[in-house]
Amino acid sequence: MQIAILTFDGFNEIDSFVACNILNRVRGWKASIVAPAARVSSRSGVTVEAQQPLEFAASSDAVIVGSGSKTDAISKDRATLDRIRLDPQRQLVASQCSGALILNALGLLASRRACTDHVTKPLFDGTGIEILERAFHADGNLASAGGCLAAPYIAAWMMMRAAGEKAVRDVLYQVAPIDEKDAYIDRVIAAVKPYVALTALQGAAS
Repeated sequence: MQIAILTFDGFNEIDSFVACNILNRVRGWKASIVAPAARVSSRSGVTVEAQQPLEFAASSDAVIVGSGSKTDAISKDRATLDRIRLDPQRQLVASQCSGALILNALGLLASRRACTDHVTKPLFDGTGIEILERAFHADGNLASAGGCLAAPYIAAWMMMRAAGEKAVRDVLYQVAPIDEKDAYIDRVIAAVKPYVALTALQGAAS
């Protein structure tokens, strides 16, 4: 399982690093920081080296589009967008907070619904996209999350879809707060499991 975590200049460290850490705990999975340049710097000035170029997203099994302070400008940069090839028909694709702007710019929000953060929400005015007041939502293979600390929801959804609930519980147990593990894990699973079940029913119907 190859996972591309799209990370741009001005990125939010929580979005990129939390999901990357959690997903890399699944045996046989590899989550990589994917960026448009050899190095990118976060909104706080943390500079990291890209593990793969943007083009890597096209061949990945799953993709997370992270957010950041420059996402709005990036979503209007045709040269950058042309390097991103995503296919929710065969990939799990998710956006974190303002990453939804990039999914929309790529024409992927066909359901016309998405989650994002409160700062980004006004940028969708007039687009016809309904911004949901919830932390996580998925339509088939396409998901979105709102709020930095919703990053584990994306990771859990991907694990649930591709590795099953036991894998989610095993991995989240490693990272959940001490003395809160069961409650934390149950809450995350409760947030994403309905969308996994819905996808399974849709697949059976087709």
